[in-house]
Amino acid sequence: MITEENKKLAQWAMDYALHHGAQHARLVLYTESSTSFDLRDGRIDRLQQAAESGLGISLFVDGRYGTYSTNRLHQEELKRFLQHGIDHTRYLAPDPCRQLPDASRYYQGGMPDLQQFDACFYTYDPDVKVALARTVAEEVMGLDERIISVETSYSDGESGSYRIASNGFEGERRGTCFALSASVALRGEGEARPSGYSYISSLRYDQLPTEGYGQLAYQRALRKIGQRKAPSGRYTLVVDSRCVRQLLNPMVNALYGPALHQQNSFLLDRLGKQVGSSRFTLLDEPHLIGANGARYFDGEGVATRPMTVFDAGTLRTYYIDTYCARKMEVEPTIASPSLLVLAPGAQTQEELIAEVTHGLFVTGFNGGNCNSSTGDFSYGIEGFLIEHGQLTQPVNEMVVTGNMIDLWQHLAAVGNDARMESNWRIPTLTFEGVTASGC
Repeated sequence: MITEENKKLAQWAMDYALHHGAQHARLVLYTESSTSFDLRDGRIDRLQQAAESGLGISLFVDGRYGTYSTNRLHQEELKRFLQHGIDHTRYLAPDPCRQLPDASRYYQGGMPDLQQFDACFYTYDPDVKVALARTVAEEVMGLDERIISVETSYSDGESGSYRIASNGFEGERRGTCFALSASVALRGEGEARPSGYSYISSLRYDQLPTEGYGQLAYQRALRKIGQRKAPSGRYTLVVDSRCVRQLLNPMVNALYGPALHQQNSFLLDRLGKQVGSSRFTLLDEPHLIGANGARYFDGEGVATRPMTVFDAGTLRTYYIDTYCARKMEVEPTIASPSLLVLAPGAQTQEELIAEVTHGLFVTGFNGGNCNSSTGDFSYGIEGFLIEHGQLTQPVNEMVVTGNMIDLWQHLAAVGNDARMESNWRIPTLTFEGVTASGC
């Protein structure tokens, strides 16, 4: 937790840097703690507790720029740390593009609380936390003689940060997170050991669902028994909302300023152009109350705002921070996404599957990569064969290949089942004509 004493220390450090050679500075004071209880077959297997706090500072000295961090938060030690940082920065090459944002772009305050912090975080009984993880395990223990192991976990954490900049920014954020997970491994056919996993999280303890996750992991493991490759060919791909982020991630990474500046983005010079189907509308919604990922300012202190990233397939914005904007001689936007929301459709996952005559339902990705310059990708997948609207044979060890722009131009349908606890709210998606290699 960031205390008033911590804030005064951060402000002192800023003043010290400015009076000992730095023309400008940006500072972040951070703290975080976490606890997790891991159970195997209902018994505590591992207990972890961690806590960390530190200070990071960016120094702008005589046209040069350096960043430094420390976890020794004592005034006398900070004096040496800051002076060494200033002295070392003077040895770096000048970089006129390294500047603080224009002060007019900073978040000015006055917005409602985003409600991301559970004020009762420090009061919850550890025995109750263990009991939650044990209850999840007990949903399936002894249910099936093929069960090899049941692993469950409860975890929680809190974090806080306090940011200041020498040209007028001051901002603070606090948040908590609570999570439950379950993993069930079974004896399958031959040497196969299919496993299933489930996970749920919440920013508040009293909003964390606590039932059904052991059963869900078990059912997912059960459905994998008999996995094998399907024939190679072109398939309609229905990608589960639990793993579809794997396919969106390269599209978002291609929007970042460093990738664009280094010409390492397959979406370079695509602003205002159609790069996806008309069903591809992606919004950045940073101000949703009580939502994971919501924020009023980015790491530079620049105020966030709702943005349309892709509008019916047309690229509308990049994520460009102050430095990259000056390098590229363009207007800055924001450094990174906050809360991404892909506009949902009206259909359930089951309805999307029912519409497919010949396809694959993808429930997980197993390795692979995407070329950031070309957008060409290759991913291992597992899931189920879809035949005439029905899930039939469980499949694994298959590889889907293609190009990201071509893939998103063939987005055919969007579901309504986005994970609302995630900072990327992406529902189940259907892509047509995807090449998959199997047996």
